[in-house]
Amino acid sequence: MGLFEFNDVGIDLGTSSVQVYVKGKGIVLREPSVVAVERLTGEIRAIGEEARRMIGRTPGNIIAIRPMKDGVISNFDITERLLHHFMRKVVGKHIFFKPRVVVCVPSGVTEVEKRSVIDATDEAGARHTYLIEEPIAAAIGAGIDISQPRGNMVLDIGGGTTDVAILSLGGAVLSSSIKIAGDKFDDAIVRYMRKKHNLLIGTRMAEEMKFVIGAASPKKEQSFLDVKGRNLISGLPQSVVVGSSEMIEALEEPLQGILECLRGLFERTPPELASDIVENGLCLTGGGALLSGIDKFIAEHSKVPCYIAEDPISCVAIGTGKVLENLELYSNGAIYDYVRGEYIDG
Repeated sequence: MGLFEFNDVGIDLGTSSVQVYVKGKGIVLREPSVVAVERLTGEIRAIGEEARRMIGRTPGNIIAIRPMKDGVISNFDITERLLHHFMRKVVGKHIFFKPRVVVCVPSGVTEVEKRSVIDATDEAGARHTYLIEEPIAAAIGAGIDISQPRGNMVLDIGGGTTDVAILSLGGAVLSSSIKIAGDKFDDAIVRYMRKKHNLLIGTRMAEEMKFVIGAASPKKEQSFLDVKGRNLISGLPQSVVVGSSEMIEALEEPLQGILECLRGLFERTPPELASDIVENGLCLTGGGALLSGIDKFIAEHSKVPCYIAEDPISCVAIGTGKVLENLELYSNGAIYDYVRGEYIDG
């Protein structure tokens, strides 16, 4: 059956969520990357969606942890247990053949960070772990043929990192990664509500605002949300009606950071590839691509046509699955074998 077997697994190990693709089955799991742990004993109380619901609501003896920060592992032990839980859930408790696993990592991660992902995945039950950069997987998942000698550009806005890459001939010609993404959007909304409305809100409320009324450019019809929090002056609970036009102001800083990353990559782009990108357009993937008007915002400021992938949240996981299903098509510098210390060359 070649390098990968039937039960081999592709994992989009994101800061905010984990998606798992099983060869021959597709995406079989999508859950928040959150773990609820007993503070004193280290015993795990909940993982995934159940643990996410506990954020900000746990008693003193339980803490809800997100073991991934800015796209990389910040708590090795908890990440290993998270991966072990999800792998058992999708592959089975009694695995005769341990699966080979492909894991997505942000472009530009250090060797130490790569090694940490490899070790955590191997400890969780993988027979062999391979790495693929997120923008490459995102492009493949978006249906872009990266094997051709033509330039394509993808901007993947995840939870912890935004990855941008120019792809050609099966690999990344240029790439960049910044720690400005969905989490920083939430932080910016929290700061805005504190500054403009004297209202202290939690990250879950900020996340809801982002999904319901968040906007990068003006909407035809403004939407509103009743935002609940604690008034910083009176100290009492309060609700404030906030419109989508305010979100444009709230999200200005992180969006400008993403634009600066784009401009920096464009400045290093060869003219032949730049002309291809103007013709093909810039593909937006990741959860951040669902922010209302973000394609118009980026197109207006970068002067490059933009379009949103069909299923932006799942693009990285789908791309990992396509690599598993068609290894021979993507073995030209797309997959990194850390044990061999080199990219797989088909």
